[in-house]
Amino acid sequence: MELSGDNSQPVHSVKTGVATTAVLVTQMELESEAKVDGETASDSESRAEAAPLSTSADDTPEVLNRALSNLSSRWKNWWVRGILTLAMIAFFFIIIYLGPMVLMIIVMCVQIKCFHEIITIGYNVYHSYDLPWFRTLSWYFLLCVNYFFYGETVTDYFFTLVQREEPLRILSKYHRFISFTLYLIGFCMFVLSLVKKHYRLQFYMFGWTHVTLLIVVTQSHLVIHNLFEGMIWFIVPISCVICNDIMAYMFGFFFGRTPLIKLSPKKTWEGFIGGFFATVVFGLLLSYVMSGYRCFVCPVEYNNDTNSFTVDCEPSDLFRLQEYNIPEVIQSVIGLVCAAHVGQATPG
Repeated sequence: MELSGDNSQPVHSVKTGVATTAVLVTQMELESEAKVDGETASDSESRAEAAPLSTSADDTPEVLNRALSNLSSRWKNWWVRGILTLAMIAFFFIIIYLGPMVLMIIVMCVQIKCFHEIITIGYNVYHSYDLPWFRTLSWYFLLCVNYFFYGETVTDYFFTLVQREEPLRILSKYHRFISFTLYLIGFCMFVLSLVKKHYRLQFYMFGWTHVTLLIVVTQSHLVIHNLFEGMIWFIVPISCVICNDIMAYMFGFFFGRTPLIKLSPKKTWEGFIGGFFATVVFGLLLSYVMSGYRCFVCPVEYNNDTNSFTVDCEPSDLFRLQEYNIPEVIQSVIGLVCAAHVGQATPG
């Protein structure tokens, strides 16, 4: 009994040791396979990430690539940006030459495109729940808001034309009532489209649409309102933005040494300061030049005799040079500074 007991204990321990060894070997094999698979996956991912970088297409026109092939990448980028900038500025001049009505149409097209882009972001989330009418209601509210804003603008600026036509006169008389009715119809459609368990998401998208309308339509309406008051109120702000972008790049390209922010490492303090002062000077000069032309400072009006839109008026005092007297306090300070400067410059 003792022998058999003594013999059975080693046999049991051997079996246990063999089983433990087998488990350890299996775990080591699984870990090695996982490690190999992990390395293979990471390698494949790195190759997949590297592939687009190596095969990324160059958007530069082939003609420019051939003409600038002998330049370094820095100066090649400089010339490409310069040529494309000149092309876009020329296109901007052509649009201005076509007149204020074409500018208003372009602003409307930009408004619609911006609204479409922002609403599409919300629609991608909304569509996953298969809820009805979101995109239809969004465009319906865009129509209602544009009708409300531009209906009053047309009534204000083309009052004579509106009063002459009977349908326009009726629409003008009940404009706000019609706008309110159209909005109520859209709100009722939204209430009818509510689906249980998705109320929160639907109200979220309802707010998304209204915030988008507030941002996009309001800005475009104010831009068009400025165009009705005179093209100078549209051209000068946009030209200043263009000038600031160009001059900040040029000052940064030639004199940039100090990084501005980490978010954009290529931005420099030299470019920022140079662009600021260049924009101030450019804005003053452009305003002075454009103030001398009636086509830029006169509002858009409807001529009953010719049945067409005209831009002709007697420029207001706002666009004429005025003489201003410097306050006496500032005059005294300037006099003291000049006297001290002259005293330091005089020898002995």
